[in-house]
Amino acid sequence: MHIENPSPPPEGCIHCEVRGHVLLIGINRPAKRNGWTPAMFRQLAEAYTRLDDEPGLRVGLLHAFGSHFTAGLDLPVMAEFLRTGQKVIPQGLVEPHDYGLTGYRRRAKPMVAAVKGICFTVGIELMLGADIVVAADDCRFAQMEVQRCIMPTGGATLRMAERAGVGNAMLHLLTGDEFDSAEALRCNFVQKVVPAGRELDEAWRIAERISLQAPQAVVATRLNVLKAIELGQAAAVADFIPVQQRLANSEDAAEGVRSFIEKRPARFTGK
Repeated sequence: MHIENPSPPPEGCIHCEVRGHVLLIGINRPAKRNGWTPAMFRQLAEAYTRLDDEPGLRVGLLHAFGSHFTAGLDLPVMAEFLRTGQKVIPQGLVEPHDYGLTGYRRRAKPMVAAVKGICFTVGIELMLGADIVVAADDCRFAQMEVQRCIMPTGGATLRMAERAGVGNAMLHLLTGDEFDSAEALRCNFVQKVVPAGRELDEAWRIAERISLQAPQAVVATRLNVLKAIELGQAAAVADFIPVQQRLANSEDAAEGVRSFIEKRPARFTGK
């Protein structure tokens, strides 16, 4: 899959492109190994907000230009924000790490991430905030904040233990060690590992397949999984009947029945 790489400004940018019902969201500062700046964080939140707000968009695909996903924060640029607690993302937008930060929206639509090369700190947290991750087999991962007297605050302390168990989470969080794609797969931080250079193609295949399903059902299913994780089984079960009733009365549900009877792929509109 080829995506034209526009020349970014020195502070980097987030480049968006729509293909079908998929919003491609590209991290674009390859000259600095995609090191994160305030402008990039703001634009990423704007892209995630666009995904949720535009009815024609059904899935996001987060990827990176250049050889690496990201080396993490551009620390000299970001240090003042860390010291003061100043927010780099304006409130009211969808917060890309998606762990329920006060003042920000939660993402409703699914996100697939394609990671490659170096994927440090905020890169891991962004992929853990996505729903499905495809990793190249050449990835180098590290949650190394403890090496800089920083605590990970983008979701790693929440999601590493959830995915891999407390012991595995502590191993990587407290040592700040570097690990490879095989270890990331063992820890359930990523869902697929493919040969380097094929990660974007595989992520696109998954995103496109999701985009062909009934959009309302995709969102409802995703949110129910997250509700079960965050609020418990009873809270998720309580949504089963009312959500199912709402879906069953939609135009897409009627199309689902027609396509079943007519033995053809469904053509969903999101209504």
